[in-house]
Amino acid sequence: MDVDAFDQLLTADGQRLLAELRDYDPAGELATATRLRRDHPAGLVSAALTQARLRQRAAAKFGPDAYRMYFTPDGVEQSTRASVAAYRAARFTALGPASVADLCGGIGGDAIELARRGIRVTAVDRSPLTCAAARANAAALELSELLTVECADVLEFDTGGHEAVFVDPARRAGRQRGGGRIFDPEAYSPPLSFAVGAARSARWAAIKVAPGIPHEAVPEDAEAEWISDGGDVKEAVLWFGTEPGVRRATLLPAGVSLTGRGLPDPPVRPVGRYLYEPDGAVIRAHLVAEVAEEVGGGLLDPTIAYVTADDAVPTPFATAYEITDVLPFHLKRLKALLRDREVGVVTVKKRGSAVEPEELRRKLKLAGPHSCTVFLTRVAGAPSMLLGHPVRA
Repeated sequence: MDVDAFDQLLTADGQRLLAELRDYDPAGELATATRLRRDHPAGLVSAALTQARLRQRAAAKFGPDAYRMYFTPDGVEQSTRASVAAYRAARFTALGPASVADLCGGIGGDAIELARRGIRVTAVDRSPLTCAAARANAAALELSELLTVECADVLEFDTGGHEAVFVDPARRAGRQRGGGRIFDPEAYSPPLSFAVGAARSARWAAIKVAPGIPHEAVPEDAEAEWISDGGDVKEAVLWFGTEPGVRRATLLPAGVSLTGRGLPDPPVRPVGRYLYEPDGAVIRAHLVAEVAEEVGGGLLDPTIAYVTADDAVPTPFATAYEITDVLPFHLKRLKALLRDREVGVVTVKKRGSAVEPEELRRKLKLAGPHSCTVFLTRVAGAPSMLLGHPVRA
């Protein structure tokens, strides 16, 4: 889709088409397109169908707003989930900037949440189509007075008129190169070094980076925050002007944060009655020791992020399981044990094991009314299987 085709969606005819296609079934797209082309230009029908598909995909990130917004394929894929953008915007609001330069603003997901909190935002992107979508989103959500879109190269944009800067570099290769994730921060577009320079030029700043960023790549003057939403790690953010050197894990939707205290690695100890599976953000932030201290536990193995303890201690930063069996890994023994207990549903979790959960489930041939969680891991270096059940809150 080019800008001219996109602009047709903003006409009265385009708006009627989008309203008609709100709940259409993509499986019947050919028949729908044929019917609509009897009364509308083919180019407009194609653009409207594309936008309708994108809105349906975007609903998982943006909720009901998706059906008022406008997207590009990359915009749907690369935009921040609305709940994460809202959390980050709330942090910016607490810092107090009146204006933010949003570099690599995309279709405006982050800028929208900042503007909703009364912050003036200039969203900058070099793609004319992406900028057109961002402007349309600002208008559709009645935020145009606070959200301005500049079509420019962020490498040349002057952020001097803004109190804060947010940078969201592209972390995927172009479609012509397969669209895969980029792991080297200097291969981001723009590179992390540029983003850090832009961040240091403002009073406050944040840089969205991949959650797998090496800790050694985090600047010393930055706070690093890893964010999960519903148990899935979504991103890491480097904050400037906040708490240099701090490492933080934040779990949404609860909004709870765990801050690093520089603890040594937890001791390795025998398996206790309970096993704690730390949230992925906690693991990425290297804060397993803080969880172990909170629950009074230690590690099953020095290389595995499972914490074991003798007591059930409520914590939002890990899921607790009561362990009933600890056995050396042995498939036949596991099958016999589950058969004797009439276990028909098994949740398989693994860390430090080469066994694939789906393959294991096929081999177990389960039947019965009961359920069980099986952990495939190492205990003090030995391949092991732990059986248990989630601890109810």
